[in-house]
Amino acid sequence: MKHLFQKGSDPSKPTLLLLHGTGGTEQDLLPLAQIIDPDANVLGVRGNVLENGMPRFFRRLAEGVFDEEDLVFRTKELNEFLDEAAEKYDFDRKQIIAIGYSNGANIAASLLFHFQDALKGAILHHPMVPRRGIELPDLSGIPVFIGAGTNDPICSREESLELQSLLEQANAMVHLHWENRGHQLTATEVDAARQWYLSL
Repeated sequence: MKHLFQKGSDPSKPTLLLLHGTGGTEQDLLPLAQIIDPDANVLGVRGNVLENGMPRFFRRLAEGVFDEEDLVFRTKELNEFLDEAAEKYDFDRKQIIAIGYSNGANIAASLLFHFQDALKGAILHHPMVPRRGIELPDLSGIPVFIGAGTNDPICSREESLELQSLLEQANAMVHLHWENRGHQLTATEVDAARQWYLSL
């Protein structure tokens, strides 16, 4: 997968996995990584799917309707890429915290839904429920931050609450943060994610 890796100054810190929204690149969320933890390793990844020339992490059939078969395939692909990247760049595979926005948050959530040890934690900005009707792995002790907008036209309030519920039923420790906004990512939401991260 097309990606960038920046080694952090503190080897005790986790590796921040950056997952962009539709049309983004592996560089999009670098400013967020700087805010969240400037001393951590950074692994920015570009989605392998193109939709009208725009990179995404998996295909969709329509707005808000995921191609489940492709989602499962791409989630496995990303998980295997993380194994390879940890070996190549010599970082601890068990110490990855994802930071995802929109489509990137969805693939990060999908990693949690499908693989018990894929992530140490996750910051999900405006995610949706990746899949329904499946049994999640035991996510005991895994902290998850969900940033949501009360007026988000893509990701409804009910969707955010459902994702929180599904993750909590799998024993994840979920913090749901609301912004009185739409689908855009705001500075106050990023700061809330930073405060949450610092409290871990």
